[in-house]
Amino acid sequence: MLHCPGAHHTCKLVKQVAACCLLLPRFLLTALMLWLLDFQCIRRRVLVTVKEESPERDDPPLCVSDSNRMCTLESLKAVWHGQKLDYFKSAHLGCSAPNTEVVMLEGQRLCRILDFSQGHRPLAYHRLASQHIDIADFLLVYIEEAHPSDGWVSTDASYQIPKHQSLQDRVRAAQLMLQGVPGCRVVVDTMSNASNAAYGAYFERLYIIVDGKVVYQGGRGPEGYKISDLRSWLDQYHTHTQNKGTLVIQI
Repeated sequence: MLHCPGAHHTCKLVKQVAACCLLLPRFLLTALMLWLLDFQCIRRRVLVTVKEESPERDDPPLCVSDSNRMCTLESLKAVWHGQKLDYFKSAHLGCSAPNTEVVMLEGQRLCRILDFSQGHRPLAYHRLASQHIDIADFLLVYIEEAHPSDGWVSTDASYQIPKHQSLQDRVRAAQLMLQGVPGCRVVVDTMSNASNAAYGAYFERLYIIVDGKVVYQGGRGPEGYKISDLRSWLDQYHTHTQNKGTLVIQI
C-alpha cells in the first residue's frame, strides 16, 4: 500500500484554506459588531434590547460593563478561534457523541465523557440538576478560559484567571466552580483541548446525549447559550418517557 504523507498534508492545507474563506465573512461581521459595541451609546441600546427580548429567567443575562473594550486584538483572536472550533467540530445533532478524554478533579485521573452516563440516562447542565436528577445525569466540562486575565479580559468575570499553562492550572481553576454547581460532576478538558475541539464548545455550549447520540445541541455562548431551551427539552422528555435517562453536558 502506497503511503503519501505529502498528499495528506496538501489535503489538510486545502481544507484549512477553504474553511478560512467560508468563515471570513462571518468573522468580519462579528469584528464590525464588536467595534460598534465599543461605542457606549450603541452598547447600552443593544444590551437593553437583548434584555427585553430574553425574558427567560433561566438564561444568564448578557452583561458588559462600560470599562470592557470589545474590539481588541485578543478579542478578535478569541472570536476566530471559537468560529474555527465550531466549523471543525465532530459533534453533530443526531450523530454519535465524541467520547473524548477528560480529567477528574480528584486525583487527576483520566476518563471519558460517556463514562458519566449511567445506562440510558441523559447527561445534563448543573443548574437543572435538582429538578431533573431523577431522569438525567449532569456533567460540567471545564475547558480553556474564555476571558483569561492575560487575554480577552472581562471585568464582569467572577474570577480573574490567567491562561492555563498546565493541567494543574486548569484543575485549580475548575475547583473554584465546585461550590456553585451542587449535584453536578465537574471535570476538566485535557491540555490538548480534545473536548473543546470535538464539541465546538468555546466559549461555552450545552449538549444532551442519549444512548451515545447527540439529541440536543445548543448554540455557542454567549448569545446561543439558552438554558431555557435545555429545560424545555428535559421537561418534554420527562413527560414522554419514564424508562430512559439523558446525559446533559455543559462544555
